Amino acid sequence: MRSSPLTRALCFQVRGQDGMAATATAKDQDNEGDQFDVLDLAEYAKRQRWWNRFFGRNSGPIAEKYTVATQLMIGGASGWCAGFLFQKVGKLAATAVGGGFFLLQVANHTGYITVDWKRVERDVNKAKKQLKIGKNKVTSEVHGAFDEVTVFVKKNIVLTGGFVGGFLIGLAS
Repeated sequence: MRSSPLTRALCFQVRGQDGMAATATAKDQDNEGDQFDVLDLAEYAKRQRWWNRFFGRNSGPIAEKYTVATQLMIGGASGWCAGFLFQKVGKLAATAVGGGFFLLQVANHTGYITVDWKRVERDVNKAKKQLKIGKNKVTSEVHGAFDEVTVFVKKNIVLTGGFVGGFLIGLAS
C-alpha cells in the first residue's frame, strides 16, 4: 500500500529511554517496526500551561536561552533605565524632604508655628529604642526573598552583571 505525501509528513510523538517526549516525522512506510504514538495537537495545547505557551517550553534560566552578548545588552539596558529612574526619583524625594524641613524652619522662625523640641527629642529617642529592640528580628519572608534573589543571581550571572553595570551608568547619567 502506497502512502500519499501528506500521510508521510504526519508528526508523531516518541518516548525515548529517558521518558522525555520528542517529535519525529514518518518519512517512509518502511519504518513499520518502529513504535510511534500519534500526537494530538489540540489535546497537547489544552494540557500546556499558559506560560509555557507564551514563553516557550524552556522557561528556565535566561542563560540557557540567549547568548552572552544578548544577556549583557538586556541587563545593561534594563539596568540603565532603572538607574536613571532611581536617580530622578531620588532627586525628587531629596528635594521634597529637604524643602519640607526648610519650610518648617522658616515657619518656626517667623512665628507661624511653634515646635516643641523637647517632645520631638523624646519621640526620636523612643523610636531609637524600638529600632534597637527589633533589629535582630528578621522574618522568614525576608530570608525567603533573599534566597530567591540569590538563586536568580547565580543562575543568571551575566544578565545580573549587565544590570548592575547599566544601573551604575544610569545613576551617573
